[in-house]
Amino acid sequence: MPTRFRWMRLQPQETALIAITAAWGSTFLLVHWAMQHSGPWFFVGLRFLIAGAISVVIFRKALRGIRWRDIGAGVSIGVMIHLGYGLQTVGLQTIDSSTSAFITAMYVPLVPLAQWAVFRRRPPAMAFVGAGLAFLGLLLIAGPDAFALTLGTGEIVTMLSTLPIAAEIILISVFAGRIDLGRITIVQLLTAGVLGLLTMPVVGEGFPEFSWVWVACAVGLGVSSCLIQLTMNWAQKSVSPTRATVIYAGEPVWAAVIGRAAGERLPATALIGGALVVLGILASELKLVRRRRTNRRRDPATPVVSNRE
Repeated sequence: MPTRFRWMRLQPQETALIAITAAWGSTFLLVHWAMQHSGPWFFVGLRFLIAGAISVVIFRKALRGIRWRDIGAGVSIGVMIHLGYGLQTVGLQTIDSSTSAFITAMYVPLVPLAQWAVFRRRPPAMAFVGAGLAFLGLLLIAGPDAFALTLGTGEIVTMLSTLPIAAEIILISVFAGRIDLGRITIVQLLTAGVLGLLTMPVVGEGFPEFSWVWVACAVGLGVSSCLIQLTMNWAQKSVSPTRATVIYAGEPVWAAVIGRAAGERLPATALIGGALVVLGILASELKLVRRRRTNRRRDPATPVVSNRE
């Protein structure tokens, strides 16, 4: 059977994920600024406590009927948020944002593979093609230094952060259609915030000196984190983890655009990489369709029957 490609229409949920990915891409620059004035776990804790407080105000009525399964689902996702964002923030203390973006992007091919291995759900073929193109584009965005990484502490912890990030995306899809949106958003954000502060004495981190820089960054990222997690919880009710991950792969592209506006110059390889990321997203929107053959050979002796009366 001949195979043809068919474009899949972009759903409103996917459009929303593209929008929050742009906001997500701006966080690298803000976190980088904040790390010059604050410790990583304090900042992660404050950031998500602010996000959780905002979500409580928005969904306070939903808390009246909260159930243990709401709490369990929210805590499991919150733990992954705490580990993913926390380790990534620790890494940003010693490595630059482009290297961090490259290493973090390793979750792009991890999600479809993990989904296949854990849930025995084989993603569509074009999802792998899209993820591969996006990951190749991220390599080019990172530049030649990405191919010669010296695995220091920053690189190692950032690499470890990709595992909980991938787990977060999968868990959100698992619980999205079963749990109340407001409740799970509140619980996961507050869980990530509380765990961030509780990690401080474990790693020997103290409270930072007051600075309007980390205050402003924490408030800004708290608002964006609430919006990002809320949108992810809503959109991934109908968007698969693999398709969502390819969309999220555009994060470093947006980060590069914001960096350009802040005065950074993009090399030609980074522009090509950005194009590959976009191509990967478009490829993931393709669906392979096998066309059935309808022109069977007709026996000449068989009369042609008309449908007309």
